[in-house]
Amino acid sequence: MQSLTYQTRRGELETYFDRTAADAWEKLTSDAPVGKIRATVRAGRDAMRDTLLSWLPADMRGARLLDAGCGTGALTMEVAKRGGDVLAIDLSPTMVDLARQRTPEELNGRVEFRAGDMLDPSTGQFDYVVSMDSLIHYVAEDIVDALSGFTERASSGVLFTFAPKTPALALMHTVGRMFPKSDRAPAIEPVAAEALQTAIRSDDRLAGWCPGKTKKIASGFYTSQALELMPA
Repeated sequence: MQSLTYQTRRGELETYFDRTAADAWEKLTSDAPVGKIRATVRAGRDAMRDTLLSWLPADMRGARLLDAGCGTGALTMEVAKRGGDVLAIDLSPTMVDLARQRTPEELNGRVEFRAGDMLDPSTGQFDYVVSMDSLIHYVAEDIVDALSGFTERASSGVLFTFAPKTPALALMHTVGRMFPKSDRAPAIEPVAAEALQTAIRSDDRLAGWCPGKTKKIASGFYTSQALELMPA
């Protein structure tokens, strides 16, 4: 059962990405010119996507992947190009529509887009689950809950990112709270990397899984850390 904090934050994220910031994210995830701050975010997201893709097999033929929080579909398309079949899901129908529009016609048969909750078990079973920057807005307890749901549906690996607790990120978090409420993105929830791994190892629901590779990407106003979960 999803916690109240997860449900509350999920609603905030849906409103933000589907209405408040839809145009800004469409521009950020394109090749359109952006300001210096957003350019660092774009570069960071590109580097993180490349990291996660490098942890997946180069040949994805015969594999099914859940892109949990697909946004505008950049990672989805790369996996489909490798021959994988992808279910790409996002809370924002606007982002999903944009991802669908950006998908080359030759990849349409390998990708299914859906607007909804990434934790919905009705999406079925997968070889891999990838959740890039979809869990960075949730507290550690909700992250672990989400991971338990992902591992129930994945057979080969779960790759995800979280917001690592660093002095720089804490400062940006504080500065962000100074903006008018109407202009704020949903808050990022910094999580200590060691504490998160300890929580994963001590949760009975994740007993069959263990942390693997990890990598932090810091690019200006973008900071995120990737972590791999593999079957024990």
